[in-house]
Amino acid sequence: MSNPQPAAASAPQLVIEHLSKSYTVGGGQVEVIADLTFSVQAGEIVSVVGPSGIGKTTLLKCLTGLQSITSGIATIDGKPIDGPPEEMALVFQEYTRSLMPWLTVEKNVRLPLKHLRLPKAEADQRVRTALTSVGLDHALDRFPWQLSGGMQQRVAIARALAYRPEVLVMDEPFASVDAQTRFELEDLCLKIRDEFGMTILLVTHDIDESVYLSDRVVVLGHRPAVVTRILDIALPEPRDQITTRALHEFAELRTEIFELIRAGAIVTQPVATAEAER
Repeated sequence: MSNPQPAAASAPQLVIEHLSKSYTVGGGQVEVIADLTFSVQAGEIVSVVGPSGIGKTTLLKCLTGLQSITSGIATIDGKPIDGPPEEMALVFQEYTRSLMPWLTVEKNVRLPLKHLRLPKAEADQRVRTALTSVGLDHALDRFPWQLSGGMQQRVAIARALAYRPEVLVMDEPFASVDAQTRFELEDLCLKIRDEFGMTILLVTHDIDESVYLSDRVVVLGHRPAVVTRILDIALPEPRDQITTRALHEFAELRTEIFELIRAGAIVTQPVATAEAER
């Protein structure tokens, strides 16, 4: 699977500039994220990693318009994000909460297409293509509760693919499945990036996963959270679960990221509530 690198002169698709986020706690302000700046180019997979509770999910909520930004700016295709962008889709960790158990697989995947007002033939084609891409074209009439956890997450991914977003944001999407299924879903992530030319921003606690999937890894640390390092992941393409993970360069990157995360776990400001840490 080749990596469709953007032209050097192209503008970044997702830009975060001096972003900060604070919560009101006990009458005062607690800053969770401080002055984050990084960008994601079209066609890249970029992972965000950091210590538990550093604010990675809060960052995604700001980037997807689910929470307001306290200061700074985030843009997609040059447009400020001040609400859920139409160009973006989100895949959550908890697929059981995001899928409608009373709807079939086909109807779950079709759900976000309703507001697009597509002709029925086009909507049908998008649903079929998305389900085929994730290997579930045989499960149209089944219900989520009849599927394994990995298959349910494939349905959630297919639903995002049917919507055809420019940017796919994934929040710990493979954390609730077994190791073998996780490897399969990681390879699916690479496949859909290449097949659909999609830009992917991934939050993960799994260091190996961030190295295996990414073109770049953004490491967050300290509190309030700052970018401690952005690493280029120049591993050979196509990537393979066995040969890529056996590379000496893979081990070196994994160790470097682990050391950065461990150093970034040092608390410089206490956080008063669990909500502020998320």
